[in-house]
Formats: sequence, C-alpha cells, structure tokens
Amino acid sequence: MKVTPKDFFLWAGAMFALYFSVGSFMALMFEYIDRLVGNSAVIGADPYSGGMTFAIASLIVLFPVYIVLTRILQKDIRRDSDKKELWVRRWLIILTIFGAGVALIIDLIVLINTFLGGEVLTAAFLLKILTVFVLFGGVFYYYIQDVRGVWEANERKSKRIGFVVSAILAVSIVAGFFIMGSPQTQRELRFDAQRIENLRMIQNEVTSYYRTAEKLPASLEVLKDPLVGSYIESDPETGDAYEYSVTGPLTFEVCATFNLPLTEVKSDAVSQGDWRIKELQRTAQDWAHEEGRVCFEREVDPDRLKPSLF
Repeated sequence: MKVTPKDFFLWAGAMFALYFSVGSFMALMFEYIDRLVGNSAVIGADPYSGGMTFAIASLIVLFPVYIVLTRILQKDIRRDSDKKELWVRRWLIILTIFGAGVALIIDLIVLINTFLGGEVLTAAFLLKILTVFVLFGGVFYYYIQDVRGVWEANERKSKRIGFVVSAILAVSIVAGFFIMGSPQTQRELRFDAQRIENLRMIQNEVTSYYRTAEKLPASLEVLKDPLVGSYIESDPETGDAYEYSVTGPLTFEVCATFNLPLTEVKSDAVSQGDWRIKELQRTAQDWAHEEGRVCFEREVDPDRLKPSLF
C-alpha cells in the first residue's frame, strides 16, 4: 500500500513524541531519585532546578501529542487493515522495539558490571536501573503487542493502558512542583540568583577601584563610568539601587533584599560529581543569606590589591 504524506508525518510525529517523552520521563525520574534518595537532596536550592523544568514541559506538551496521534493511527488501521503493512509503520515500530531491547540489555549489563566490579549498589543506582528497565520494558511490551495486533482487536484495553500511563505521568509532573517549587518560587529564585551576580559585580568593581585609587569609593555613583562602559546594575525585580556603604578604611558593605533563603552547602553532604552542586557551593560559600534584607561585609587586602603600574 502506498504511503501518503499524511501517513508518513503521523507516524513520524507519533514516534518523535514517544522518544522525546521517554527521554524526558527518564530524566525526570533520575532527578527525583537524586533529590530524594541520592546525595543531591540539597540541590532543591538550585535556582535552575537542573533539567526538571524542561523535562516537565516536554511531557506536558509531547505526551498528549503522542496519545492523540496514536489514537488517530489506530483508528485508521481499524478502518483499513491494509494500513498495517505501510513500510513507514513497520520500520518505525521495529526500530522502536529494537531500541527498547538494546536499552534493556545495556541496563542489565551496567547492573551486572557494577556488581561484579565490587562497587557499592546504592539505593539511587538501583532505582535508576529499575526505572530504565520498567520504562523501556513497557515500550518493548507495548509495541510487541502492537505487531501482534492486540491493540487493534482490543481498543478498550489500549485505552486503559493509555489512561494508566497518563495518570502516572500526571502524578510525576505534580510531584515536580513539590520538589522544585511552583513557577512563582522558581521566578523568585532566579531573581535572587541575579541579585548575587549583581553584588558580585559590585564587589569586583569596588576592588578594582581600590587597586587604582588606593581607597574605597565613597558611593556606587563613583563607579559608574560611561567612558569605559562601567555600569552598576539595579535590583532585577524592584529596580531599586543596591545599598553600599564604607564601614572602615579597608571594609565595605553591600546589601540586597532576597525573596528566599540560601543556606551553605556542606562539602561532605552532596555528590561532588554534579556541576550544579559545585556551583551552588561556590555561590553559597560567600553569599549565603536569609530571606529579606541582608548585608555582606567585605574587606580588601591591600597586599593583594596593589595599584596597577599601567
């Protein structure tokens, strides 16, 4: 039977939505495992929330697309059984079964290799292995049954499976908001992250000024120099200027008002392999703060900030 453009793009769209949904769900589950039972529970303070937001957004959009396209394709086959023999359908389904089978084999190899190598089988590791096995095992089973014509003959069972999978995804998406916070919380965290970057820039400008003038600037206005492109940012949310004051010959203070607290991260409490944790540690080390107005006192070292000769 000839493949029409409609057939081709419906099948290609359904498979693309499936692959992307599977990848997003797996990434989301890995994030949950790391935060809940792994060594990265503290990463909840990360203003960028890892890949959780992108995974959730992908699932919200693409999985319904997959469900709708799959329903359309199954109805077409029920109306015209010859469409089961379309080459695009056969190739994509066999490719999907092959890919799921390879993923299952690799998953088991990783598990056995880790065990034989004497490495510690942590709860987080085992849960990730189980997630991959269940996820790709489900895809493998579904399309093996599809090849056998099970869903074509039993529409009710197909709809029941779709409902169960949709419910699981809905629960996983809702759980994400409890872990990373609401969109409003994320917005507030991003504002706080920008405030820290702005304060860090002010600190650098102050030390640069001291290196040249051998004294601290009396105010932030002194640091503004349009001739060299020096510009001091304002609060990203309110637009107010940051507070700066000289507290001694070598000490100064910068202040900002934060939406949420940022606590220090102990080096032995988290996995050092995660770059997000390292970045959070670096930030929290110097800029840990409570909610509300917080001031940071800094002291310049004249021996390290000697005037430039040029």
